[in-house]
Amino acid sequence: MANVLIVEDEPAIAESLSFALRRDGFAVDIADCLAQVNGKIDLADLVLLDLMLPDGSGFDLIVQIRRRALRPAIIVLSSRDEEADRVAALESGADDYVTKPFSPREVVARVRAVLRRAQPFEAPELHLSCSSIQVDVTTRRAVVQGTVLELTRVEFDLLACLIEEPGRVYTRSQLIDKVWGDGFAITDRTVDSHVKGLRKKMVEAGGDPNLVETVRGVGYRIALVSSVQSEP
Repeated sequence: MANVLIVEDEPAIAESLSFALRRDGFAVDIADCLAQVNGKIDLADLVLLDLMLPDGSGFDLIVQIRRRALRPAIIVLSSRDEEADRVAALESGADDYVTKPFSPREVVARVRAVLRRAQPFEAPELHLSCSSIQVDVTTRRAVVQGTVLELTRVEFDLLACLIEEPGRVYTRSQLIDKVWGDGFAITDRTVDSHVKGLRKKMVEAGGDPNLVETVRGVGYRIALVSSVQSEP
């Protein structure tokens, strides 16, 4: 049974989500402000997070969660429906973004999808290396120039997918199918945002800025300038 922490200051929304999640078999806890999150976050597999809370911004909690060794998945719940807000949340480390008002059934479906996505990426159990980056699929670690990258689940799965077949061009639709799965409402812009975050972290660690190539009008690939090796 997965544990879901709802961080939401509107009681009606929190209770309706709690009811829908419990009915679907999830264990649920509720915090109506950031101060109540401490002590509850340790048990959470996923956090449903409102961005506008009475004692601070949900963005601050996203950053704190992404610094933890054990990091629950995050779905943002927000009345902000501008593209810039969605992109900012995803680039900060959120796994999904749902705009209010929403159907509790839709949120439950998204919770299931994100938790499925949190399972290890379905790739051969190999250590993959390309240029200055090494990816261990079994331990979900990516290392650049000796530095372990602090990747989100989506960023790691995108990297593992691309590096498995260097030179192969993946369309955005193919990446959505492989990383998010069927039936998940993800836009091309969301894929671009996660790739941008992945590149930024690789470059900051000293990696090749051209390793993940954009194929204009199509999608992405790992550059063929470096060979990829697979080890047992």
